[in-house]
Order: sequence, then structure tokens, then C-alpha cells
Amino acid sequence: MKQFLKILSLVVVVMMACSLLIQSAEAQCKYQHEKKIIMGFSQIGAESAWRAANTDSIKAEAEKRKDCFELKFSDAQQKQENQIKAIRSFIAQGVDVIAFSPVVESGWEPVLQEAKKAGIPVILSDRAVDVQDESLWVTFMGSDFVEEGRRSAKWLVENYEKVKREDKSMDEVNIVELVGTVGSAPANDRYEGFREVLKDYPNFKILATQSADFTRAGGKQVMEAFLKAHGDKIDVVYGHNDDSALGAIQAIEEAGFKPGKDIIIVSIDAVRGAFEAMVEGKLNCTVECSPLLGPQMFDAAEDLMQGKKIPRRIVTQEGVFPMEVAEEVLPTRKY
Repeated sequence: MKQFLKILSLVVVVMMACSLLIQSAEAQCKYQHEKKIIMGFSQIGAESAWRAANTDSIKAEAEKRKDCFELKFSDAQQKQENQIKAIRSFIAQGVDVIAFSPVVESGWEPVLQEAKKAGIPVILSDRAVDVQDESLWVTFMGSDFVEEGRRSAKWLVENYEKVKREDKSMDEVNIVELVGTVGSAPANDRYEGFREVLKDYPNFKILATQSADFTRAGGKQVMEAFLKAHGDKIDVVYGHNDDSALGAIQAIEEAGFKPGKDIIIVSIDAVRGAFEAMVEGKLNCTVECSPLLGPQMFDAAEDLMQGKKIPRRIVTQEGVFPMEVAEEVLPTRKY
């Protein structure tokens, strides 16, 4: 009987330990909170695979931390007026923190002043805003878009000789550019960074620039227009994101050219679709822009609620992936 009781006690202890381990695995909160933190998040929309992965990251992290967070999520459908309405709704509901990915850079001052007056801290996710009073937001987390533009241009300059079509020379390299949403931070910055590098290489010339709005349909439509206007003069496509570049690939193939061979393609994001296109030899390089910002965002919100000082700028670590590594890297991609 004593032996049985000892075994039973041991089983109970083991079960309690396992229960604590499970609870620990489920509880992702950094601190103990008296009540749940209510976060209002306004997402731009679902214009690309990148954006969908970004939304998934945020929702998944909210679910992991459901013991300490309540997420109020709003989809702006790529309209600034919808985001402003959502932020005002969050203020009216008395949320603890507001986070959002701004559709465009300008036009935020009035509504962010309202958030500040209500004492609600604002986190900028993925994109920055252009406001005179920089105390209207506490931190901006995400990629360095200017650097992504630079990396795209550097890869092109350093690798064009080895990837160009045999009958093409280095004397004059003609580029067409698929710009992102007009007025958005990534479009502005990727435009700037690309040109910052190319100014030292005058033989690399940008023939045409047009917004594809970060969408695959936009990329296809704009590329069709570029091909009609410039035909086989086009040597390179620079896409501000992978989705627009994937749309351009469709247009290039339909026009009878070979993407990745007749026309070199470099784009930004490093989504799975881009790696699949590189494996097929249709895209030459993608520059990473990670959408997996959920953990950083919720960490920052918890720190804020604890009264901790957080960095004004949180930059994600990212790489550059040419087609040569695509097959090896593809299975590891999370988005």
C-alpha cells in the first residue's frame, strides 16, 4: 500500500509538472498583467502574399498571447479613410495601444493628435508616417525600405554581366520600374534607394516608371504597357514587390519573351511565390522584407504597458536571395 501511495504521489507530481510546462508553452506573455491589454490594429488590406503573411503573423501572435491580449483587428481595404475611421473607433473604445500599417505617409497628424490626447500610444508597423510632431508615435518597427532599394540596385550592378542575354552589352542597360502604392513609404523609399546606387552607374538607365500598386494584377497590366511602348529594348524589370514582379512575368511570357533570361527581374519581399519563380528560372533575385512582425509588435506593446522605454526604430534583419540559392532556401520559407 505504501509503495502504491508513493507511485501515486509521483504520478501526481509528474502530471502537475507536465501541466505547468503546457501552460508555460501556451502562455507567451512577457509579464504578469492585472487585466488584458486591448490592442487596436489597422491593417492596410490584403493586396499581396506579403500582406497576408503579415496579417497571419499578427493574428497568430495575438492568439498565442490571448491570456494577456485582446486584439481588435480592422482591414482598411487599401483606403486611408478607412484606417482613420478605424483609429477613431479604437480611441472611442478606449484601447490601451494602437498599432497600424499606414497606407500612405501623409495625412495622419489630426487623428494621431486625437490618440495622443486620449493617452493612447501608437506603434507604426511596417510603414512610417510623415508628421511634424514625432511624439505622435512611440516606435516604428519594420524594414529599411531605402536599403532594400539599394540592395536591389547593388545586386543588379554586380551581377548583370553574368545574367544578361548574350546579345546584350553592358554599354546601356534599360530598366523599367514597377512602383508600389503612390505615396506609401516603401514605394517612396525603394524608389530613392535604387536611384541612390544607380547614380554612379550612368549606363543603367530607367526607361519607365509606373505604379503597379503592389499587386499582381497591377504588375501584369503595367508590364503589358511597358512592352507595348518599349518592346525588346527592356533589359531589366525592377519590382517594388514580388507580387507585381510575378504579374510582370505573366505579361512577359504572353509577349513571347523569357523572363529571367531575355529580361532580368529583381524584386523585393522574398515570398514563397518569388522563390518558386526563381526555381523555374523566371525571376533572378528577390530582396527580403520580412512580414513576420507579430512577435515584435506584441513585445513592444507589453513593454509600453510596463512603462518601459522602447527603441524609436526597430529594424528587422533580412537578406538577399539570388536564383542560385532558391531551391535550397524554398523549403525553409514561412511565407
